Amino acid sequence: MTIPTTLADWLTPDRTALLVYDMQIGIARQVEGSEETALRIADIVAAARGAGMRIAFCRHLSLPKPWMGLFATRMAMTWQRTDDPEQVKPWFLRDSEAVRIIPELQPQEQDFVFDKLGMSAFEGTPLALAMRDAGLSALAICGIAMEIGIEPTCRQAADLGIVPIVIEDACGSGHAEAAKRSVESLRFMGDTIATNTEEFLQSVAPSR
Repeated sequence: MTIPTTLADWLTPDRTALLVYDMQIGIARQVEGSEETALRIADIVAAARGAGMRIAFCRHLSLPKPWMGLFATRMAMTWQRTDDPEQVKPWFLRDSEAVRIIPELQPQEQDFVFDKLGMSAFEGTPLALAMRDAGLSALAICGIAMEIGIEPTCRQAADLGIVPIVIEDACGSGHAEAAKRSVESLRFMGDTIATNTEEFLQSVAPSR
């Protein structure tokens, strides 16, 4: 068995896919600095596409209100800062503007776009099945937000035997200190490979 030793060894299209996490209109507009994050991700997506890497986009959905049970309602109350469950509104209903990927990162026909209800991009989605079927063993991740969904996605990837590669400066956050703690925790655990946009671009397109 040969273990890849460099980032370039990992970032080959037969080994690794790229996940763009929750870069949808209704989330990006809530996060300060999302425009800069989107610019970095656009470069990352272009490089990955040029290298023949598979690209996936996940989108966060809300359940329709009749389907919101105790957990979903309590979580929505927390995010919407209300003590009254009657005031809760589903923010991310299917086919709403809030769910659409931002125009700067419009997926193409060959990209895998899937929806989720939870924070990990693996929980209740076909991502792990699709990766296994394609023979992929690693997942590069960028998007929003580090402290909300990207950290748990990295952790579940590791539990599934998929090597997570987090592109730190292409991951936006709603709370800078919480995001910093997430990065430090992932680095401490050691099962996530940490990189940045420039290193990613140099690894997948060294002659650019």
